[in-house]
Amino acid sequence: MDETVAEYIRRTVLKIPRDEIKMMLQKWGFLSEAQLQTVNFHQLKDNISQEVVQLCEENSADIKQAAVLDIIYNHIYQNKRMWGVYQMKKSGDELEYFDITDFKKKFKRRLRSALKNVTITFKEYEDNAIWIRVAWGTAHKKPNQYKPSYVVYHSQTPYVFVSASVLKSNMPLLCQALIVACNYHDIREMELRSHSLNSLKDIVFKRYSQNFPTHSTKPIQGRNVEPENADRRIVQENRSEKERVHRLNEEAFGSGPQPKLEFAQYRLETMFKSDPKMDVLDKKEPFRCLVKFSSPHLLESLKSLAPAGMADAPLSPLLTCIPHNARNYFKIREKKGAFPESFVSP
Repeated sequence: MDETVAEYIRRTVLKIPRDEIKMMLQKWGFLSEAQLQTVNFHQLKDNISQEVVQLCEENSADIKQAAVLDIIYNHIYQNKRMWGVYQMKKSGDELEYFDITDFKKKFKRRLRSALKNVTITFKEYEDNAIWIRVAWGTAHKKPNQYKPSYVVYHSQTPYVFVSASVLKSNMPLLCQALIVACNYHDIREMELRSHSLNSLKDIVFKRYSQNFPTHSTKPIQGRNVEPENADRRIVQENRSEKERVHRLNEEAFGSGPQPKLEFAQYRLETMFKSDPKMDVLDKKEPFRCLVKFSSPHLLESLKSLAPAGMADAPLSPLLTCIPHNARNYFKIREKKGAFPESFVSP
């Protein structure tokens, strides 16, 4: 076994919490159960990693097997990475039969035609998710196994989730390989990012409640005791206002917890309005700006603005429509022409 492979396996094992090393190696399946029985999983992690490497040497492990173990680790600890969403588009609405073998063949062929030094590893999961790990090299250097890109693609959907490597110049190559392998012709970044991969899936797959209007007023269960001498009218007005804010907030965001979104941005294009006498603009050109939002939990932060008294209810549609607009990315762009250039397949 190559020394670089042995070192990579050792470092991967060291990342795993000691109580989970045996479970993760069993999921890997490269070492037999009899081999795992010989490992003392109660000793120091460094000693465990050395024993695992020794067993892998007996089985002549290569970098592809080591990469599968890395995918398993990142699948379990997917929140350690920052994920972005890309949306693909076909020329028509026709559905095609998805062949995983054909997908892998096209993806590898396209990527390797542009870059020879690259390691590509696939792993399939039960929820129709295909995890792809790409370690990038250059024309003169071997792939860097410690800075790979991770791609999660759900078959027969237009969405791809990417945790990219440091080199942004690799993204055009990755996007080209994806649209060729998936039989799409266009792909664009949706400007949504989060450490929570499942939350991004909830948004684009519409797996959470949002914008379900309800016109029934629900009373707020408060803990504050009304002062005995308080003006009843003021108390009633305060209670009615809280109920109104609660109702409008629920109509905008739904009643359930929000997906954990950490970053969103979109481009605005509107006409600048001013007094004609002031003659501020010589030409009637649209006013363009880029709006960025970031927070440890963006949607919950927006949801809490009105109840906290930091914004009027109902909240501006520019804030409540972020997940909704993300799901209709292509429709918005075609209507307004306000999004960046895309990658187009040849």
